[in-house]
Amino acid sequence: MRNLVTVDTGLKTHVLPAGAAATATAAGILAEGGLVAFPTETVYGLGADAGNAPAIARLYQAKGRPAFNPLIAHVADLGAARRIALFDGQALRLAEAFWPGPLTLVLPKALSCPVAELATAGLDTVAIRIPAHKVARDIIKAFGGAVVAPSANLSGHVSPTTAEHVNGDLAGRIDLIVDGGPVEVGVESTIVGCFSDPVLLRPGGLTRAEIERVLGHPLQSPPQDAENDSQPIAPGMLASHYAPRTPVRLNASDVHIGEALLSFGPAKVARRECASVEMNLSTRGDLAEAAANLFGYLRTLDKRNADAIAVMPIPEDGLGEAINDRLRRAAVGR
Repeated sequence: MRNLVTVDTGLKTHVLPAGAAATATAAGILAEGGLVAFPTETVYGLGADAGNAPAIARLYQAKGRPAFNPLIAHVADLGAARRIALFDGQALRLAEAFWPGPLTLVLPKALSCPVAELATAGLDTVAIRIPAHKVARDIIKAFGGAVVAPSANLSGHVSPTTAEHVNGDLAGRIDLIVDGGPVEVGVESTIVGCFSDPVLLRPGGLTRAEIERVLGHPLQSPPQDAENDSQPIAPGMLASHYAPRTPVRLNASDVHIGEALLSFGPAKVARRECASVEMNLSTRGDLAEAAANLFGYLRTLDKRNADAIAVMPIPEDGLGEAINDRLRRAAVGR
């Protein structure tokens, strides 16, 4: 069941096309403690001033997000990142290789870290990244500080890849949506914890293989209690997350009557004719295309009132690791 949260009555959410006017308006709203949704290369983010605790509290309320779930601070450049967090040699190597881009690093806070405690959920680490999307970077630069920006959707719901998705979830809850068109990557950033040995905390838009190639050694697995729902150590690690209202059935080799089908590639599935509707993430079996389509297709199928969404198997290699991570969390339900 969808989260229900108390919101300001009478709040009008404005939608502006990306451009200089929208950038200036967004920066002004952020400076005043408001909430702005904008595109990144991964998904649409919901931005608030990372140093403004009341604004962050309002963001949590708008999303219905548990306040123990930390947020990612988005910054304009590496210099800004180093004022927020402490980088060792491995972290700096990853930042220089993949920023701007879909990589989030979890790092020890700098002594004078300006990110509010509420955004870091009281942890002694901070999650940080530099987005590659021009609209996002222009807004952050115009604002002049760090911006926390979790996905611009109700907490636990399917992440938004278009401004329309954001409006469907958050209209009346936030101040502004900057419409920059569909996003490119379609799944959230990869999160690496830069501890004594770098740890893959969440697979995402940057593959494990690319990161390990720069590090020169394998990423470690997270500790067994890392996905503790009472205190996750990084964003996006709750067991139930990215979930549609419709139940999700994974690794489907057949289709039951009344189910919607989320297929992948040219592979066959038994009783395909039983599907009330079918959407193929990538008819040619391209994992990058599948990642870009994943959340949008889940949202579309969720509106069809099917008994369940049957999902065909998807390879675990490359971006398949991130796709399967999101699908497993979606299948946990609400």
